[in-house]
Amino acid sequence: MNAAQAIQQTAATSDMVVAAYLADLEDSDLLRRPHPGCNHLAWQLGHLIAAECNLLNLLSPGAAPSLPAGFVENHSKEATSSDDPSHFGTKQEYLDLYKQVRAASHAAIAAVRDSDLDAPNPKEDFRAMFPTVGSMYVLNATHPMMHVGQWAPLRRELGKPIAI
Repeated sequence: MNAAQAIQQTAATSDMVVAAYLADLEDSDLLRRPHPGCNHLAWQLGHLIAAECNLLNLLSPGAAPSLPAGFVENHSKEATSSDDPSHFGTKQEYLDLYKQVRAASHAAIAAVRDSDLDAPNPKEDFRAMFPTVGSMYVLNATHPMMHVGQWAPLRRELGKPIAI
């Protein structure tokens, strides 16, 4: 297994956890906040999708799929307080976009040579935490895991079984 394949496998593990945590949730559940002050799952899913597109296009210009009009704005930091259902999608819409973006990331990392992963991160303000191109691909692969921990309390509140 080379570095790109290891990153792809890491992303696949993240995707398995995301799918398990979302499998039995309804569209309306996505607009519930896990706790006061937390972002609801719809915003978090949109944030994951938009952030991955942004980082993917930074690492491999033009590789990310286009997102629907208004999507980035509705899932921006400025929109975290919005509970307006018209600004958010259905679970299936999020899952479809998520899969498209993850497939684009999978293809992009497959095309990268191991030696390219050591290049400096092109996003200078991220270099302190993610110094290389490789570390940015790892960020894309693991970013969903930073969010799913917030989903467990909501699942418990909804009476859902332990997902994994």
